[in-house]
Amino acid sequence: MAAQQNPNEPKCVYRGFGFEGRLAVVTGGVRGLGRAISDALAAAGAEVHAFDWDVSGAEQAPFQVHKVDVSSSASVAAAMAALPRPPDLLVNNAGITRDKRIVNMSDEDWNAVIGVNLTGAFNMIRAAAPGMSEKKFGRIVNIASINGIRGKFGQANYTAAKAGLIGLTKTAARELGAKGITVNAIAPGMILTDMTLALDEQFRQKALDETVLKALPAANDLANAVVFFLSDAAKFVTGQVMKVDSGQYI
Repeated sequence: MAAQQNPNEPKCVYRGFGFEGRLAVVTGGVRGLGRAISDALAAAGAEVHAFDWDVSGAEQAPFQVHKVDVSSSASVAAAMAALPRPPDLLVNNAGITRDKRIVNMSDEDWNAVIGVNLTGAFNMIRAAAPGMSEKKFGRIVNIASINGIRGKFGQANYTAAKAGLIGLTKTAARELGAKGITVNAIAPGMILTDMTLALDEQFRQKALDETVLKALPAANDLANAVVFFLSDAAKFVTGQVMKVDSGQYI
């Protein structure tokens, strides 16, 4: 049985990270990791807008929801134009998987994952950058993966997209830094979400065995790292990749 977190530990550390007056956009922000990020930013005072392809189940959410296909530049442009003002904070979290070995992977499997996980982030950054540049302020966080650093059997499309996202993070940090915009990435390992908890126990156990802390992070642990990168506590941190993986990569 995979080890669980200590229930007495605080789920969030948002005190001191106030985002009042900030408008945040979180892609894939309606469920899973994205929902934890959206909820965290809303709890910290931000006006949060979640961009997601499937907006069901967000009726009582403490944020606004927009149906958006991030892989489509036209869909992204329309959604950004509908915001009350340009975003101050952007989290590129939207992602899908279509796992197969390379020899069995179809063009559709490859293109769909690259389109959402990598092109989607590019579309969002390109759309958000002008408004951030005009204000001389912006914070962008891209959700990558440790598998984009080390590779993963059966995930050529996913790992290529996440590796590309790390490269995009560093390039965007160089291009946008003079405009007062920071761009960072978080590379999670396996995170305990409804999706991973539904997996066969052997897959969680394999990830757990790779860790050095002998416990797998929860969605709130990833959200904490996102909040840090978006906060003024990290105003001089840019172009960095932070692993939130319980030491799984090392």
